[in-house]
Amino acid sequence: MTLALSGRIVATLFLASSLSFAAPAPAAAKAPFPAEGVWRGEFTIDGDPIPFNFEVKGKRAQDATFTLLNGSRTDRFKVTPRDDGTFSVRMNTYDAVLEGKVSDDGKHLVGQYKDLVPSRNGARNLAFTAEHDAAWRFVKPGQDEAPAADLSGKWAVQTIDKAARQDKRNQVALLKQEGNHLSGVFMTVVGDTRELEGTVQGNRFYLSGFSGPSPLLIRGTIDEDGNIQGAFGSGIYNVVKFEAEKSDKVELPDPYKLTFLKDGQDRIDFSFPDLQGKQVSLQDDKYRGKVVIVEVIGTWCPNCTDQTYFLAPWFKQNHHRGVEAVAVAFEQEDNFDYFQKTLTTFKDYFDIRYDIVFGGIADKKVATEKLKGLNYMAAFPTTIIIGRDGKVREIYTGYTGTVTGEYHKDYVTRFNSLLDGLIAEPDPYAASAATPATAASLAVAP
Repeated sequence: MTLALSGRIVATLFLASSLSFAAPAPAAAKAPFPAEGVWRGEFTIDGDPIPFNFEVKGKRAQDATFTLLNGSRTDRFKVTPRDDGTFSVRMNTYDAVLEGKVSDDGKHLVGQYKDLVPSRNGARNLAFTAEHDAAWRFVKPGQDEAPAADLSGKWAVQTIDKAARQDKRNQVALLKQEGNHLSGVFMTVVGDTRELEGTVQGNRFYLSGFSGPSPLLIRGTIDEDGNIQGAFGSGIYNVVKFEAEKSDKVELPDPYKLTFLKDGQDRIDFSFPDLQGKQVSLQDDKYRGKVVIVEVIGTWCPNCTDQTYFLAPWFKQNHHRGVEAVAVAFEQEDNFDYFQKTLTTFKDYFDIRYDIVFGGIADKKVATEKLKGLNYMAAFPTTIIIGRDGKVREIYTGYTGTVTGEYHKDYVTRFNSLLDGLIAEPDPYAASAATPATAASLAVAP
């Protein structure tokens, strides 16, 4: 058996179609629609396949849903009907769409992922094909090779610099293997890969993931000592090699200590336009005496999306307790109109009830310069928690999604504990809300 695979990509995907009903004339048949059930798709990059799975439900485009499948993770997208026999699936809040055609029998697809960011002009478009009734990912049923090892466990991962062959950065992988089936996640200081799914075949292993914005492929080998070596990519960028060994004690650098305030500073400040073009500042009366959550995000960022899945409903449940929040978005275009379009979609999709403002182009150096007070913006997302006195109390770099298990639970527990404590603190500006007469008497008191 040969599995010709490599690298990894960034993009986004998926499905749809339309129904064309004509007058009851024999020649006017409706456009074919993808058959219901599980499918196997495949991107081809430089001749190498990147597999993914999805499920179609609904016999008509108007009723259909398209769901990407990655282990226990599911991401659902809506189908947009078209009248020309093609299908289209918008990637929810990501600025990309899948377009293509379905075969007459409804069991084969061919199309293209289209990147809709204007300045890239389609440079990241990807071709794909897909077949119906194929739930396998890397190996067809009946063709498995007995695995040489069980990769279940926690792994200390080191990426390797190509030129100097030096350790570049730490990662932690959490893997689970059942027979040939392999699943798991790779965590870095800036976030995680979301859930990956794949296989172990002999002394080789393969993992892939596609959840909307970022198709990902990881492949590697198992050596005689049970350690692994492999390669993965980051978006459409160069392939990165890695080595790993099992370790129950390995941990990432503390995400609460990576980004911090400059010496002598105890707060941050900014003034950015919101979706209506109105300037928003942390000095505004709206935030005075409130606990404030500042979320630095980008709609292009998968971990930012996962963070918003957590924060948007949390805010709706806790806003009445004296909490405000503001999302500062750094986008793929340094253009207010583009921000307004993409973030309006983002706001509506997540039902966000807090302010969203435009920070500028998606660049860590730009974000560092504009968020006055920070030493360096190490990652999108970054969460900044501010007390009622306006002082920064905590900064968290990245986001650990639900697939990370105890890491995510620990994050949520610490977040809630900190917010509960800050909310319980008295408002130091409460005296300023006194009546004019009271305020005057206080001003002249000896």
